[in-house]
Order: sequence, then C-alpha cells, then structure tokens
Amino acid sequence: MRFWKQIFNFYLDSSIHVALAVFAMSWVTLLEFRIPFDGVVLYFIFFASISGYNFVKYFGLARFHHRSLANWLKWIQLFSLLCFLLMCYYALQLKFKTQMVILVFGLVTFLYAIPFLPSKVIYDKHKNLRNISGLKVYIIALVWSGVTVVLPLINNNIPINADVIITIIQRFVFVVVLMLPFEIRDLNYDSLKLATIPQQIGIKNTKIIGVILLMIFFFLEYLKDVMNAYSVIILLIIIFISLLFLVFSTKKQGSYYSSFFVEGIPIYWLLLMMLIF
Repeated sequence: MRFWKQIFNFYLDSSIHVALAVFAMSWVTLLEFRIPFDGVVLYFIFFASISGYNFVKYFGLARFHHRSLANWLKWIQLFSLLCFLLMCYYALQLKFKTQMVILVFGLVTFLYAIPFLPSKVIYDKHKNLRNISGLKVYIIALVWSGVTVVLPLINNNIPINADVIITIIQRFVFVVVLMLPFEIRDLNYDSLKLATIPQQIGIKNTKIIGVILLMIFFFLEYLKDVMNAYSVIILLIIIFISLLFLVFSTKKQGSYYSSFFVEGIPIYWLLLMMLIF
C-alpha cells in the first residue's frame, strides 16, 4: 500500500496530473472546433506543462539545495529533464507561427519563477511575477487559456474570430474558478504580501465571486455564433462539479481535495466530450 501511495504522490508532485489537465483542456478545444486529434501540439503541451510546472515549483529548491536534494526531488528532476527533451522534440514539429506564440508563454513562465524585478516594484525577496500582490491567479489563468485555446487552433490554421476570443475568455474565467479552492486551502500558508483573493475578501465572498464567474462562464457560451446542444449540457455538468468543489472547499482540506480532484476537473470535461463526440 505504501508503495502505491508513493507512486501516486510522485504522480502529483511531478506535475503529471496537472499536465494531463492542461492536455485535456487543449483536446477539448479541438473537439469543440471539430478539429481532428493533433498529437504533435497536444503532446507538446503535455510535456511542456510538466517541464514548466516543475521548473516553477522546484527552481528555488534546486537552486539552493542542489547538493542535498532528497531522492524524490532528484527523480523529479530527472523526469523533468526527459519531459523537457520530449517537449523540444515536439516543438520542432510545430508550425513556425505556433512556435512564436510558445516563446511568449515560455517567457511568461520563466519570469514567473525567476527573480528579475527591482525592490521598488515588489516588496519580496523573490522579486518575480509569482510574488506580485494579487497577480498569481491571473497569470496562471492567462497562460492556461492561451496554451489550451490559442496553440491548438493556431497550429491547425483556425482564424482568431469572435468564437475563439469568447472561448479564450471562458477558459480564463474557468481557470480562475479552479484556482479558488487552492487559494482557500493556502490561506494558512500564503504570505499576506501575495494578496490572494481569499486574503482580500474572505472565504465566503471568494465563493460568491466563484459562483458569479461560473455563471459568466456559462452565459458566454450563448454569445457564440456556433453552438452545440450537447456541449452546453456538458458545460452545465462541469459547472455543477466545479461549483460543488468550490462551495465545499475550506482551509482544512484533505490532502488530495484540490491537488487531485479539483485539478482533475478538465479531465472529467474531456471524458464527457469524448463520450459525445
């Protein structure tokens, strides 16, 4: 039993689960726009997500404790290196315009973890985008919405029209909602300098904001030129699941409440889409 728990924890700690969520949401985009499975862009997104998330999560640890790294972190570093190489392999197969967009998101990810800001801009020793007050959740939502919508569509020569822009906004709003249970969980640990949404308005108001955002997420669907009844039904199911996890989120969550179940909602979304399309 202990062995399988270690495997499961490695699955979470090495960012495989979150990468599957990003992969799933990108595939949802292809299904929504009736685009055939694009393995190159989807596999790139999967391996890039692992590489990017592990870089952000473990950059500080590897930088300051590289001589005394725990075995689990060494394995994660090795795994991340393999994923980085695979990411590069698939990146070379992408279209040039897709590669240019990737550079933008790659730069944002790099600046998210690397200290570069002067002290007068941010009152934190880390001096990176991650630690600018109130910005963290929006940067993550921006990158997720761009990667899961823009990359798959650009690589398949789909023009950026009104429906695409609405989809990008929907994804941004949806990812912000998914982040709220994490921010509620981390209330006891986050520095007040981060100015997260629950820190600024409290848990109750955070949940109210989340409900409003889910309503916006749903009604934006009706602004699209092309709609599908089955997609709307699936959207309602995903909104209901997200709402339940948001409402029942607390500061004292189970170990896997947010890191597995909430983060897995895009995977549920993909599975529902695959049953229909």
